[in-house]
Amino acid sequence: MNKRFSYTIPQMTRRLLRIAAPVKGLLIISTLASILGNLAQIGLMSSGALLLLASQKLIPANPALCAAAMAGCAVVIVAGRYTEGVISHAGAYRLLADMRIQLYRTLRPLAPACLIDREKGDILSIAVSDIETIEFFFAHTIGPLFTVILLPCVTLLLALHFHPLFAAVLLPVYLVVSLLFPLIAVRSGRKVGMEYRQRLGALKSMVLESVYGLRDIQIFGWGPRRLEQILRQNQQINRSAHGLTLHRQTVSSAPTFFIYLARILILAVASHLAATGSDQVAGTVILSFAATASFSSTQSLTMVVSNLLETYAAAERLFQLEDTPPAVSHPVSPKSCGPIRQVEFDRVNFSYAGQSKPVLDHFSLLLNPGDKLGIMGESGIGKSTVLRLLLRFWEPDSGQIRINGIPLEEIDPQELRRRIAVLEQDTFLFQGTIAENIAIGKPDATLTEIQTAARRAGLHDFISTLPEGYDTPMGEMGSRLSGGERQRVGIARTMLLDPDLIVMDEPTSSLDILREKELLYTLQKACSDKMLLLVSHRPSTLTGCTRLIRLEHGKAVPV
Repeated sequence: MNKRFSYTIPQMTRRLLRIAAPVKGLLIISTLASILGNLAQIGLMSSGALLLLASQKLIPANPALCAAAMAGCAVVIVAGRYTEGVISHAGAYRLLADMRIQLYRTLRPLAPACLIDREKGDILSIAVSDIETIEFFFAHTIGPLFTVILLPCVTLLLALHFHPLFAAVLLPVYLVVSLLFPLIAVRSGRKVGMEYRQRLGALKSMVLESVYGLRDIQIFGWGPRRLEQILRQNQQINRSAHGLTLHRQTVSSAPTFFIYLARILILAVASHLAATGSDQVAGTVILSFAATASFSSTQSLTMVVSNLLETYAAAERLFQLEDTPPAVSHPVSPKSCGPIRQVEFDRVNFSYAGQSKPVLDHFSLLLNPGDKLGIMGESGIGKSTVLRLLLRFWEPDSGQIRINGIPLEEIDPQELRRRIAVLEQDTFLFQGTIAENIAIGKPDATLTEIQTAARRAGLHDFISTLPEGYDTPMGEMGSRLSGGERQRVGIARTMLLDPDLIVMDEPTSSLDILREKELLYTLQKACSDKMLLLVSHRPSTLTGCTRLIRLEHGKAVPV
């Protein structure tokens, strides 16, 4: 394997072909249409040569039949090109949809541990732009690869029919143009293709961050500096694009020399045969026309190769993400924990990758029914880490977390998500109505259930004032909601899920004192019958807790 890259070209090609398996029938049809169209192109040129020779009485052939053959070949060329384009793209776009779905399925077990160091814009670029680029392989590569093998073979057989010398001079040219040059082009240009895709992903990430952070950019007057950063990144992409374009032009123009060389060699062989008394006028004309047609198809392979540089770079970025091992593994035989009655951290040690100092050091904690436990401590001390380990975003380095006496790693992850609800610092609102946003954890919930959850969260009266009530689109209203209203949407989601345990990570960090008191009062009413694990650095947020601990040096210290 090339040390600079994670995958070799054959590895990626085999993997892409496996991805194409569900639409292999469509791809076979499009490939056959491509082959038939290109053979018809040779037939058209050969029939034209025969018509020319027959018109001059140089060969005993019927000009009308030659003209009819030309017309038939022209129809086949049009039909083949049309069929190839429609069928190949129909299969390719179906595969792209499947690949995006598969990517989402890949991302789910990776989040958040394996994606914490990945920029959101880069992942978005892989999901949209890179997968779109891979379409070229399915729609424009498979057919030409078969064609570039078949057409030279047909032309060489025709050359051999007229005289072995014709085949002898054409064979090296076909080997260089169809085999040697494409291999050299792919290997030499792979680095610049990968560099371009990576820099494009970085630019998209920077633009996405700028859109999300536009308010802060304006407040702090950072616009000119940010624009300068984007322009600098754009210049880097332009340099990569220039290198890619230079490689493409080299790849597309260099084979032209060999194609003209082939024509010269055909004439040279014909001249030699004529000088030695072997008249091959008909063969020379027919072969010249046929070779021109076959080389026009062979030359298109160079454009395929130049575009494949981006395609393979995009595929490698996708495969690297798909092959990233998740930080946690699902149990082979998952167990049901039943209603949560007890949560225990037993001498848990944990440190993040690249950190020598542990975040948690022999951390022990016991949570019993009815407990409202608050964890306090300085920012960055590891409070949120406790919650993320409980939610099994990461695995402890040592020690064990148990629910109802069952080790966390043996419990069915789906059941764990149903029985534990999370309310974090900021509630994200998706596109859709406010009712759909509340029902994220329970998509089949009735409107009555959604309304009940909203009432428990103190949100129903506010929703009643909206123009379309529960059918109000969040695309219009999401940015207008206050921090407290967004948090109440999160509480409503939690109430609708009706979990056994609710974990909250700094739920009032973005609220003022008045809004904090309103939200805490709502939480106290809504969660009175629930086990509660609350993390905050604000003492005021923890006033409703029945038990408090302080996190110090990775250990739980009772308060």
